[in-house]
Amino acid sequence: MRNTQTIDSSTPAFSHTSSWRLDVGTEVQAEGVFFRVWAPKSQHVEVVIEDGHARAFPLAAETGGYFSSLVPRLKAGALYWYRLDDDKQYPDPCSRFQPRGPHGPSMVVDPFAFTWSDVGWPGVQLPGQVIYEMHIGTFTPAGTFDAAIKELPELRRIGITLLEVLPVAEFPGRWNWGYDGVNWYAPTHNYGDADAFRRFVDAAHRLGLGVILDVVYNHFGPTGNYLRAFSDDYFTDRYTTDWGDAINYDGQNAQVAREFCLRNACYWITEFHLDGLRLDATQNIYDQGSPHILAELSQRVRATAHPRTVVLLAENEPQDLVCVTPTERGGYGLDAMWNDDFHHTAHVALTGRREAYDADYSGHPQEFVSAGKRGFLYQGQR
Repeated sequence: MRNTQTIDSSTPAFSHTSSWRLDVGTEVQAEGVFFRVWAPKSQHVEVVIEDGHARAFPLAAETGGYFSSLVPRLKAGALYWYRLDDDKQYPDPCSRFQPRGPHGPSMVVDPFAFTWSDVGWPGVQLPGQVIYEMHIGTFTPAGTFDAAIKELPELRRIGITLLEVLPVAEFPGRWNWGYDGVNWYAPTHNYGDADAFRRFVDAAHRLGLGVILDVVYNHFGPTGNYLRAFSDDYFTDRYTTDWGDAINYDGQNAQVAREFCLRNACYWITEFHLDGLRLDATQNIYDQGSPHILAELSQRVRATAHPRTVVLLAENEPQDLVCVTPTERGGYGLDAMWNDDFHHTAHVALTGRREAYDADYSGHPQEFVSAGKRGFLYQGQR
């Protein structure tokens, strides 16, 4: 039997003094915690607080498929689920932390409780950067943010200036590259809690190191992804990706999925003081509307970061120049693209293997010369 309690739904949404708004998810307020979720498939939504009694509080229906209410006297650290019409419980699509992984309850996090020491940090610009790609899970034996902090002085000593952290969004299992993330807003519990990631960025800034984050906006991982329980409109069958259902950036009700992506990009910049993003497999981010989702992301992120400067990088297999064309000229306005030609020919030269992505490369010296001279090895020829 449900233990349902009545709560006050008259408190205005997201009334924190900060100008930053996540719009959905949770917000810690003086009176308690405000919850808001988009669940247009449901007629009724409850938030279930896991505190030994599984107390359930009904959320008030808004227009557009949103549900929200304030749960009084609740604090950061509380564990919760959303209970939908099917009487099943699901983690928050906008959870800031999943302490038991993607299948467990979400945790209320107050992002403004952390004390930063990087006041005055100007951000980063691309020229002159020496970028180090870091996988937190394998960078140290412990595989955590806090363990990685201890090694940052050595990276600074050898000349690294910018850290590119592989995806940290919550994923299933203990070991993962991060490209099967399912909770975009929750740094994986495998590496530490949300404040551990903030400590990592803060420590890097104290040493003069910038930090950008690898993000995956082309698909969700197949395990632990509960978004369809809330709405089918997060996805589209109009396109296909190499890894799963394409995300709906230009179809019916696409605006919510677009905002889910755009706010996530701004969330990392705002709540974690990150210096930019590396966008994974942009060729599988489909949008036939205008502006393209990546162009809008570029503009929103830069506006959110201002006056700090940020770096936005793209991985793009066909190496489409639209990625680095300014938005005023119809491009996406990103700063640079990963040079896959150089990477692939180097991989062939080092390993002798010519499979999959590397099939069109020989690893011969001339390929290095051409890639270095022209930026790309391939200039339109097959």
